[in-house]
Amino acid sequence: MVYYILDKILYSALTMFGVVTVIFFLFNVLPGDPAQMMLGQNESSDQLMIVKKKYGFDKPIVNQYFLYLNDLSPISLHSKNKEDYSYFGKNKYTGVELFDIKDFSVSFKYPYLRTSFVNQGKKVSKIISETLPNTFVLAISSILIAIFIGLILGIISALNKGNIIDILIQFISTIGMSVPSFFSAIIFAWIFGFLLKDLTGLEMTGSLFELDDYGESFHLELKNLILPSIVLGIRPLAVISQLVRNELLNVLSQDYIRTAKAKGLSDFIVIRDHALKNALNPVVTAVSGWFASLLAGAVFVEFIFGWNGLGKEIVNALTLLDLPVIMGAVLVIAFMFILINILVDIIYIKLDPRIKIN
Repeated sequence: MVYYILDKILYSALTMFGVVTVIFFLFNVLPGDPAQMMLGQNESSDQLMIVKKKYGFDKPIVNQYFLYLNDLSPISLHSKNKEDYSYFGKNKYTGVELFDIKDFSVSFKYPYLRTSFVNQGKKVSKIISETLPNTFVLAISSILIAIFIGLILGIISALNKGNIIDILIQFISTIGMSVPSFFSAIIFAWIFGFLLKDLTGLEMTGSLFELDDYGESFHLELKNLILPSIVLGIRPLAVISQLVRNELLNVLSQDYIRTAKAKGLSDFIVIRDHALKNALNPVVTAVSGWFASLLAGAVFVEFIFGWNGLGKEIVNALTLLDLPVIMGAVLVIAFMFILINILVDIIYIKLDPRIKIN
């Protein structure tokens, strides 16, 4: 088990390295000068040179790439020259210097995602830490809704195979998988946040924390979580209900299930104690994959509902060409995908001892 986990970690590290490489070169071939983006309309030739030197934009693209890897790496090499970009400044990096090698120091630090071009030099890690929790809350609530309703619909559909209830659930699931989240978000916001606002009490837009009427403090608004959670949970709900139905039908045809029924056990007891557990393995895989996807797929849903999460921040950064924020957010989401996949593999093995680890 230990060797399996280490192998997965090594493979994940190589995958992350590939993602970092693609992201860096993808965004660095875009037209435009990062230094000019930072200075806006106030740039002069002297200011441009200062900014380029400060952030390493004056170096060849290959050198910039290795500087970027150095910024992201927990163990990294830093110049002792204060004017060099890779100088270990306490206001830049968070970590400790371990030992020296000639004119450089080896340090252990948090990955440095650089600073925003637009947000007055604010650290990208700070921006992400402020918005990612809201996206996590939205993703978790969405997947819980999807699991709860999806399991119920899947079980009902399996127990009523071929009749009108099964056909209706299958039809609804197909629509749920087909409709894009951004379209569902617009429809739900318009119907429940505008047309039926007096009945539902819901707003078209809003985040988890809202300013009070005096604009002095934030207060919790859980009702703003309802619509985006439902919209974001529609597609995984449809997938889960289909998976549960198909797996249950497969399990219910097994000999041990027929034996349990022959003993006089009710359908509820048979499903709860015998069938459901064996039908959950593919569901666990789907849930984990969808949870990771929700972190990335929340972009347009958050933007439409005005939810102050990482997705909305990505849209704003794309609008303003704030490249460090875009790159940092994509890397964080990619890391979450990889981490969740590792955890799922471990859970999958625990749930099904029949799976062998090579």
